Amino acid sequence: MKTIVAIIEKASDGGYGIYTNDIDGGFGSGLTEQEAREDFLEVVEEQAEHTKEESGQYPDWYTEGYTVEFQYDFSGFFKSFPFINISSFAKAVGINPSLMRRYKQGLAFASEKQKSAIQTKFNDIMNKMSAVQF
Repeated sequence: MKTIVAIIEKASDGGYGIYTNDIDGGFGSGLTEQEAREDFLEVVEEQAEHTKEESGQYPDWYTEGYTVEFQYDFSGFFKSFPFINISSFAKAVGINPSLMRRYKQGLAFASEKQKSAIQTKFNDIMNKMSAVQF
């Protein structure tokens, strides 16, 4: 089964875009994140149909089954959750705040090792937060 990784971005106009590098033409958009997700899923199906029309068969990822994993990039994460202070978050995950701001702005890109370390620390934070009761 193929996992299609879909990256969520929030545009400066407030809308959302979702793209993947796993499928040619894999891009969806909407005024809300939910609309963008729905549009993206429709586009995935349309791309499979288009491939069948062009080649006579569905792509392997479609016939073998697929799942979509939605993810935020750094920019999309901070734009979608603006109440999270970037400097405090950076310190909590052990990253220089200036570097984290550069990641957010797309001026620098984290290595896979760096992303993994940030993700691990973020998961630890989320586990602690799941115990919060109001």
